[in-house]
Amino acid sequence: MLAKLRGTRGQGMTEYIIIVALIAIAAIGVVSLFGDNIRALFATSANALAGNEDASAETNEASKDLYDHKNLKNFGEGNDPTAS
Repeated sequence: MLAKLRGTRGQGMTEYIIIVALIAIAAIGVVSLFGDNIRALFATSANALAGNEDASAETNEASKDLYDHKNLKNFGEGNDPTAS
């Protein structure tokens, strides 16, 4: 009875560790993708709190090309690696 109880407790802890690891990997991915913009926004906030009235965010804006819907007809357009 006691050995059976220990096994389920360890299994639950292992599941929590896996979930925490997946969340950490996702957080690292988000920071690596948006790190420059996040850093610029925090710097702008810090400058504004310090009293700099000319603080502005120098972030990269997403272009419309990033949001265009691709389908099988236009999937290969603009993907030529040899084009300069």
